Formats: sequence, structure tokens, C-alpha cells
Amino acid sequence: MTLALLLALPMVGTDASALKVVGPTCEFATDPLGVDTRQPRLSWQVESNERGARQTAWQVLVATSPNLLTDGVGDLWDSGKQQGSETLLIGYEGKPLQSSQQVFWKVRSWNVEGEASKWSPVATFTMGILDEAEWRAEWIVAPWQTESVLMRKSFPVKAGLKRAVAHVCGLGQFEMSLNGRKSGKHLLAPGWTKYNRTCLYETHDVTSLLEEGENAVGLVLGDGMYHTERRNRFSKFQGTFGPQRAYVQIELEYEDGTKQQVITDDSWRVAPGAVTYNDIFGGEDYDARREPQGWDQVDFDDSSWAQSVPLVRPKGKLRGHTYSAPSIEAIESRDATEVTRESDARYMLDFGQNTSYMPRITVSGPKGSTVRLTHAEVLDEQGNIDRGTCGGNRGPAYWQYTKATDGPEEWFPKFFYAGCRFLQVDLLPAESDGALPKLDHIEGVVVHSTAPPAGEFATSNELLNEIRTLVRWAQRSNMVSVLTDCPHREKLGWLEQYHLNGPGVRYEFDAHRIFIKGMQDMADSQLDNGLVPNIAPEYVEFPGTFRAAAEWGCAVVLTPWQHYQATGDRKLLAEYYKVMQRYLEYLESIAEDGIVSEGLGDWYDLGPADRPGHAQLTPPPVTATAFYFRSAEVMNQIAELLGKSEDAERYRELADSIRDAWQREFRNDDGTYATGSQCSNAIALVMGLAAEEDRDAALAALVEDVESRGNAMTAGDVGFRYLLQALAQGGRSDVIYAMINQSDRPGYGYQLAHGATSLTEAWDANHHASHNHFMLGHITEWFYKDLVGIAPDPSDPGYKKIVIRPNLVGDLKWADATHHSVRGPIHVKWERSGKDLTLSVSIPANTTATVFVPVEEGQQVSESGHPAAQSPGVKQLAGKPGREVFAIESGEYEFVVR
Repeated sequence: MTLALLLALPMVGTDASALKVVGPTCEFATDPLGVDTRQPRLSWQVESNERGARQTAWQVLVATSPNLLTDGVGDLWDSGKQQGSETLLIGYEGKPLQSSQQVFWKVRSWNVEGEASKWSPVATFTMGILDEAEWRAEWIVAPWQTESVLMRKSFPVKAGLKRAVAHVCGLGQFEMSLNGRKSGKHLLAPGWTKYNRTCLYETHDVTSLLEEGENAVGLVLGDGMYHTERRNRFSKFQGTFGPQRAYVQIELEYEDGTKQQVITDDSWRVAPGAVTYNDIFGGEDYDARREPQGWDQVDFDDSSWAQSVPLVRPKGKLRGHTYSAPSIEAIESRDATEVTRESDARYMLDFGQNTSYMPRITVSGPKGSTVRLTHAEVLDEQGNIDRGTCGGNRGPAYWQYTKATDGPEEWFPKFFYAGCRFLQVDLLPAESDGALPKLDHIEGVVVHSTAPPAGEFATSNELLNEIRTLVRWAQRSNMVSVLTDCPHREKLGWLEQYHLNGPGVRYEFDAHRIFIKGMQDMADSQLDNGLVPNIAPEYVEFPGTFRAAAEWGCAVVLTPWQHYQATGDRKLLAEYYKVMQRYLEYLESIAEDGIVSEGLGDWYDLGPADRPGHAQLTPPPVTATAFYFRSAEVMNQIAELLGKSEDAERYRELADSIRDAWQREFRNDDGTYATGSQCSNAIALVMGLAAEEDRDAALAALVEDVESRGNAMTAGDVGFRYLLQALAQGGRSDVIYAMINQSDRPGYGYQLAHGATSLTEAWDANHHASHNHFMLGHITEWFYKDLVGIAPDPSDPGYKKIVIRPNLVGDLKWADATHHSVRGPIHVKWERSGKDLTLSVSIPANTTATVFVPVEEGQQVSESGHPAAQSPGVKQLAGKPGREVFAIESGEYEFVVR
């Protein structure tokens, strides 16, 4: 065969050149259950060892079985070869999907040479209920009120069961079992919502839990956020959405094509459970003597149990996966060590880490004896627990287990978790003079969202690494079905965290579904006048500004915009556009001459008061009006993106008028703003509120303020993110490094030096505030975006285009980070040796990046041994002061500066 003939043959993909398709997902999840949208969106990533690799076309096959996919048949959808580079959120366009249907799919891509990749691994998703008319179950309750309800039903299963899917909602929280085995690993389910607007159901594949013949399904119900009350225990608030209730619809499909349903109705039997107290704030008590043995198994006699009572369907709409956050599960376990002992009946344990726990215990001792576990974050000077940081001055909160036998027993709670590091163990006899039980074993089970980790970060400075870990533990502890402020005394979705900490959380975790759910929580909580309250879901109406602060409510506009920047997903912008409009109209209605005063200012800043709390240095109108401006500005961009040109112009004019009003009210003659606080000047710079001629003066004042305090921050919850961004954007990341690279003044290092293992609510780590609060964790965003230099390019969101702009600061020798973006891992590491610099960059196939390489006068930049401008995949752009700028295609690069 001649060379000419060989060259004329079609190209066949090789390992070196062909794309590899990985990571198929549906609606931001791997193999999800309960997808309740008729056109699910499919995504994937592509990998390649070659520079410049990109997808030029794709094909999706969707089928009713994996065997059909193996044969190359997509009986539900064969997209055919579609030209295009997009790999994210491709809408399904096949045959109509059916409720409860399991679907299988795979995808392949073509590269720039026209070579087809191998097919991706087969992925799957299972549909939820697509039409409300298909719900056949009834909501059921017990005929009496109790702390916890057990519900059960027996039902037959014929031979030849093909698959069984359960759609289930238990309010406030539930666990389901079949034939005595728990279904799934989920804890504290379903996710918390505004229950009169939305009730989340879960979809479980229960095929493996069923047997031919008679079967039994059981549910145990608890209160969760659905019902809270004090009753001599700690509770943040009191409120109820009604009695505990359940809704179950099990769909059984047989090999012969027949189907069967098992639903909640008045045939279900109910009885009180062994949980004698449960409250999401106050704790959980379990009396094992009250547990009916085998109650959720087939041979249990439930003839003495009461009959359930059907209820009219509640107002809340049943929603499935599309509006749900990732499940909460047991993530890891930590052993405890004894630190102090008061007596044989009381001692203190230390897990070594403050995080969100549920304890797993083994207990021996007499029947009727009790173990009580009281949680705390800190100890007092005598070595006893100090519950002041957990709201302990308003009542106790604990787990309690009472034994059923004289032998060893194991227990793991169902309905209560808490943020803590320490436990006070109290051993209580069955009778006043009886023997004490013994806690044979305990482990702290760390429980939180299963949102996958999405970031790695390390530097040559161990203090920075410890700060990142400090913040990350607080992020983890507060990721449940909402982003809570703290995992003990409040557990509420305070909304300023969604936008002020949103970017930092997204660098560390694939938390997109938490933010998606958060938007529905905000929409459900919105008032008739357009106000979005400070917390969502709103379970309690706090007074005045604690319900109506603009810095909090603006999350309804800023969160979906950040989601779009991180993922390229426009759905939230379109779906909640009217919600956002109504909120902005509300702000307009309360503004006076363009100024909004309803705000909390720079909450928890550092001022002259003994300890932080209410804003001291930045008055509320400064920040409230700034976020009013930012909301109008973002609404202008959203309207333009959605093709709403008239709205866009109106919002642009509104933003301009607010800026003018802000400058009239707050500009000082010296070019600084408002009180001259760090928050005031930083917000002016970052939001574009400062007049162009004032920017140098405002930045200089900001730097002087930090340095004059011995490189200390004063900015708090609202202002600190903007302090970091103003300094970074102004080329003064060196000031940030000096500010955080110390332990003498209140801040991150100070907290670590005073024993904190999770970020605290107050910069000074005082014992009046929470010791597990991620609201001041804005430094994470700076670590990834500015120090190492990884960010999405706003010109092509969702990391289709990437900005790499590292900052070399202080005595730091190297910094290294990876962010697992929606398009794949982005890795950057810089390392200095004297004045020489090595910058390693890796970006996913199908992306491009702009790289800003730091240089000093006279230095040259090479890449993989070539002059950088001549290196394959590299194009030199116009430089910036102190930077050489290059456009790169996908792949791995090593820039060397000498």
C-alpha cells in the first residue's frame, strides 16, 4: 500500500488524538432518580491528551434498555450527528418520557479531525411523576398526635418482578424500609422547604428490597423543620405546618408487562414510635423499650394498630429531583477521646473537629438506663461544656437513648443532627439507686450534603492551608438541603451567604443543585409585595430589617446570575425572571430619592464595641443602596441575555439613577465614600459606584486603612468579600496576604491560634457567637480566583473560556489549585525560585483560556522550551503592566519566566 493511499484513508481515532467522553450527567446529577421535567438536560465532559482538542459534533442515544444501546439503538432518541461544541445541558428531544420510567443513554463526540470517540459509559436516569393527575396516593396521618409515627402496610409481589420504584414524601422527615431494610442512605429527608408551597418527594429504586410473595413497607416520621416547639428544650422558633403525614406511591413493573401500585390510603396502620421527643433544634430522645420488634417486617401483627386517616392534599406542590438538593448522608466518622471526667456518671468527649454530627453508639447496662449526649462547640475554663455558642442559654439540646434490654444495644438517631466538637456524656440509672449504663463505643458520624468536592488547594504557607481547611469545614457543616448559617442554634438559610459566599462554595463543591433549590425556596418565600425575606425557606417572621434587608434579599437576583457564570445555565434566569422583577420593584417602592435604607449594613464588622454584631462602621443605607444598584445592573444584563430589550434599557436607566443617588449621598470631597470604612470604599470600587476620577483615591484609602491597623480587617459579613475583591482588582493582593498571614489580630489566623477548627461567626472567636459559621469565608474565592488565578471568563460563561491570572505575593513560594468545573478539571500551579517563575496550566478539552503571566522588566517567557509566542496552542496578546498575556487552547502548558 502506497503512502498516498494511506493518507487518503479515513482517519481512525487513536488514544493520543481521539476525544474521550466522560462524566455523563442529567440535570447536574449522576444517574438521578425522580427527574420531574419532560425534557431532561444531558451533559458530559471530553478529555484528550492533545492540545487544542475540542468537540466539533456529538451524538446521543437514549434507550429503554442498556442492551439496545449496546446494539447501537436509541429507541427513545437518536440525535444523529449534531454539529457543535456544546457539551452542557443538551435538552432531550426524543419520544415522550413516562412517569417512573428508567432511561439509559450514552454519547460520543467528534474531534477537529472528524474522528469519532468511543461511546461514553452508559448512564441512566429515572423519571419522577410528570403529571399531577398520575398521583394516586392519599396523604395520611395518624388519628392522634405523637412525637413520632410508625406507618406500615403489607402487600403482595407477584413472580417476575422487573423493577419497583417508590415515590415517597414524609413530613417533616422520614425514613422508609421494606421488609426490615432501610431504603437508601439518605438522612433527614426530604429537603427542607416552605411546605405550604413546595413538598419534595424522593424516588427510590426498591427492586432489590422486595421478594416474591408478601412484603411490608414501613415509614417512621419525625418533625424536622415542619414542626418546631420549645417544650423545655432549646428551639430557635416555634411553628407548625400541621401533623406528621406521609405520601407513598410504589410502582411495580413485571416482566409480563403488567403493573401494580401500592399507595398510602386508609388501609395503612399506624402506631406511636420509640422516638419520645424530636425537634430540629432541641434534640432526639429514643426509648428502645417502645420499639415494636419487627414492626416493618411481613410477619408482624399490626391488628392492634390504629387505622390511618386520609387528609386533603396540602397546598404545597409535590416536586422531585429537579428542585431538590443532593441528599444528606453519612460522610465519614470520627472517634472521640475523653478530656475531663466530673464523676462516674458524667464526662466530656472531644471529637477533635467542630462539624455537623449524628452519634453512633453502643451501650451496655441495665434495661431502662439512659445515656444522654449534650453537644457543645467549646469548653469553659473548668473543662466543662459551654453551650453559649449554640444558644444554650435558651434551653438544653441533646440526644438521649434508653435501653430496652440488659444486653449491648446499638443506636443511631434519625431526626436530629448538631454542629459540635464536644459531648457531655450523662449516664442515668433506670432507678435512683440502680446501676449506670456504660457507653461502650461512640463515633461522631459527620453528616451533610453529598454535593461532590470540586476543589483542591495548597500553598507553601501552612497557615494559608489551615485557613482553607478552617473555612471548608464550616462550608461542609452548613451544606444540607439549604445553606445554613450554623448547624446548631439556627440552621436557617440566611440569604446573604448564597451570593456573598456563593463563588467560594462553588470552587470547593459541586453545589449547583443546592443553589437551584435555593431559588425555589426564595420564590416560595416571596411576599405579595415582592419582598424576598432574609431567610428562605422562611419558617419564622423576624422583625423589621431582620426580615427585609436588601443585602440579603438581593440574593434572588445575584444567585441565578452567579449560577449562570459558573455553569452557563440560563434556566434559572428565565424561570425566575418575574420573581426577580417583583423583588426589584419592591426595592423601587421603598427607595427615597434612590436611596434604600432597609438594610443591616456591614453585619459583624469590627468596630469600637466590645464584640461584633450590628454594623458599627458602615451604615445600612450605604450597603442596602449599593445592592439595590447591583440588582438593577444585573437585571439589565439578564434582560439583555433573555432578549428583553425594553426591560434591559429600563434597568440600565434605573442602575444609572441609583449610582447617581449613591454618589450624591455618600461621596466625600477627598474621593472616598460614606464613612471611609473598608466596606464603604471597597463596595464603591468593586460595584462601579465610585466615580472614575475617585478610584485611585478610594483604593489608596482602603490600603492605608488596612495597613494603619497593622494589616487588619474591619469589614464584616457584607463588606469583607468586597474588601478582598477591591484589593485584588486594584493589584494589591500583597495587602490581602499580609492581612491574613498573621495570628495576632482578629481574623482567620487568630481563630486558629485560639483553637478554632471551623470558621467562627465573629472574627475574634468570642464565646457569645457561633463557632461553626461560614459567612466570613470569602477568602476561599480569593484563594482560587486571585491567588492561584482560576476564573470563568464572563464572555463565555460556564468555563467555556477561562481566565488564568495568578498573583505572586509576599514570601509565598508556590500555590497550587484544581477546580473541577462543569467542563472538567482546571489545574494551575505557580512556583518561584528567586525571580524565576514556573507557571503550570492545564485546562479541559473543549475550552480555551487567557493566561496572564507575571513578569518583571527584562524577563522573557518560554513555554515547554519554546519562546511562548511560538509554542503550539499559544497566541500572544497585548500585554498588561507587569503581565505577558497569552491565549491558549485546551491542554497542558508550562510557562517559564526568566
